[in-house]
Amino acid sequence: MSLRIFISVLLGIGVGYFFLPSTISSSMGIIIDIGLMILLFFVGMDIGKQKDVFGKIKKMGLRILLVPIAIIIGSVVGSILAGFLIKMPINEAGAVGAGLGWYTLSSTMLLADGYVELSALAFLSNVFREIIALITIPLIARYVGKLESVSTAGATAMDTSLPVISRATDPQTTIIAFITGVICTAAVPIILPIILKL
Repeated sequence: MSLRIFISVLLGIGVGYFFLPSTISSSMGIIIDIGLMILLFFVGMDIGKQKDVFGKIKKMGLRILLVPIAIIIGSVVGSILAGFLIKMPINEAGAVGAGLGWYTLSSTMLLADGYVELSALAFLSNVFREIIALITIPLIARYVGKLESVSTAGATAMDTSLPVISRATDPQTTIIAFITGVICTAAVPIILPIILKL
């Protein structure tokens, strides 16, 4: 699974770089959205087949919130520690991690505040996070744990990474991943400016 995802990403990069006409590239956002909606529709159908999943999620209760909270804390603390290695200010390093994989919003917010270089770093870091997540989710799910595989996705657990999580885990983990992605996505515009102003 991971090898197929990696090859797909490389093929996409090659086609985009060498063959994609400019007329199609201007509509790429719409094409990606349509493809993603189709993927998510089939993920939803797969979840819907499992009649007992929602009961299991209900039994978990508020404990389900521990997954996104741990992801948010881990992402911010991890980026701060990485920032020490390259001598970045703590607030700027934390702000990069606070993007939680949502590269478009985090880089835009930083750019709007006048952080041009930090915006570029946040964009690249969060793009790489998504690519790494797509490649490693099946491996982590198999060798470490199903819930642990959700952590790599961050905010993308509700959209681009969800089909990979669904395929690599089970319907219960898929629903937890979706909820986690929603919470992480909602957290980015709140925590990023707070961390940046520390």
